[in-house]
Amino acid sequence: MLDFYRRLYHALSPSSRDGGDGDEVRPDGGVVSDGSSRQPAESDPGPLARLSSALDQRLGSDFLESSVFWLPPFLLMALFVYGAIIWNLLISLTDYQGFANAPDYSDLDFEMYARALADAGFVDAAINTFVLLIAFTVATLLVGLVLAVLVDRGIRFENTFRTIYLLPMSLSFVVTAQFWLWMYNYNNGIVNRVIGIVGLGPVSWLGNQAIVLWAIIFALMWQFSGYAMVVYLAGLRAIPTEHYEAAKVDGASTLKMYWRVIIPQLKGATISAAVVLMVFAMKAFDFLYSLVGGYRPPNGADILATKMVREAYANLNWAYGAAIAIVLFGMALAVIGPYLVYEYRRDNL
Repeated sequence: MLDFYRRLYHALSPSSRDGGDGDEVRPDGGVVSDGSSRQPAESDPGPLARLSSALDQRLGSDFLESSVFWLPPFLLMALFVYGAIIWNLLISLTDYQGFANAPDYSDLDFEMYARALADAGFVDAAINTFVLLIAFTVATLLVGLVLAVLVDRGIRFENTFRTIYLLPMSLSFVVTAQFWLWMYNYNNGIVNRVIGIVGLGPVSWLGNQAIVLWAIIFALMWQFSGYAMVVYLAGLRAIPTEHYEAAKVDGASTLKMYWRVIIPQLKGATISAAVVLMVFAMKAFDFLYSLVGGYRPPNGADILATKMVREAYANLNWAYGAAIAIVLFGMALAVIGPYLVYEYRRDNL
C-alpha cells in the first residue's frame, strides 16, 4: 500500500509532468537537463499509508486485506455478546421490574447487589454453586484419571470400555436429567432396588435436602467422567515410554511410578479439563430445570443459575436477576482468566 501511495504521488506531482524542477520535456519523451545534479525528494506517503504500514508491521502484512473476513463476525460478537453483557450490567444497577416501564438509567446504584448479599436464598445458592463446582470437578477428574490409567495399560476390551464411558457425554442435559430422574425414583428406581438388595433404602434421593445436591453431582459426574478420561488418556499417550522404563529401572512400584513420575506430567491436562468441567457445572441450569420441570429445583439444590432465571422470568425482578447474572459472569472470569494467563505464559495463545 505504501508503494501505491508513492506511485500516486509521483503521478500527480508537477515534476512528473515536466521532468523535474527546471527541466524541459523533449518532444521525443526525453528530458533536457539544466546541468544540475539534483536528487528527487522523498514523497510523504500520507497518514493513511503510515497507519497501514504500522498495522502491517504490528499485526501482519495481511491484516487489512483479511478484515473483510474477520471484521463482520467481530462486530456481531461485540454487539450481541459483549454489548449484551454491558447492557445487563446497566440493568443490574437499576430497579427494573416487570414490563410496565423501561429501565431508568438516570439513577444507577448497587442496591441489587446489596439485596443479594442480604438474601438468604442467594447465599444458599452461592454456597451450593461453589460446592457443585469443587466437588463435581474434583470427583470427575479423579474418576477420569483412574479410567484413563486403566485404558492406557491395555486392559481387555479397551475400545468397548472407552465407548461405554464416552457415550454419556454425547447426551444432552435434558436426556441425562430424565434418565437419572428414573434412576432415582423412590419406588421403582434402579438405585433404590440395588441398595435394597443389601437391606438399605429406599432413599428419597431428590427429596432429602441433605443429599439431593450430592445425588445431582453424582449424575453429572457420570456424564462427564468420560471427557476427563479422554483428556487424561491423551496426556498419558504423549508421555515418552522412556519415563516408564526409567522408573522401573529405579525400582519404583507401579503406584509410585504414577504418583511421582507420570501424574506430575499431566498438569496441563488437569488444568484444561478442570476449566471445562467448571464451565459445564455453571451451566447446570438445564439439568436442574429438566429434573423438576420448573424454575424451582429441590430444596438444597438451588444454585445461582436457577435462582437467576427464577427471579428474572418467574418473579419478573429483572434488575435482581441481572445482578445475579453479573455475579455468575464474574465467577466464570475467575475460572477462565487464570487459565488464559497460564496458557499465554506457555506461548499457547
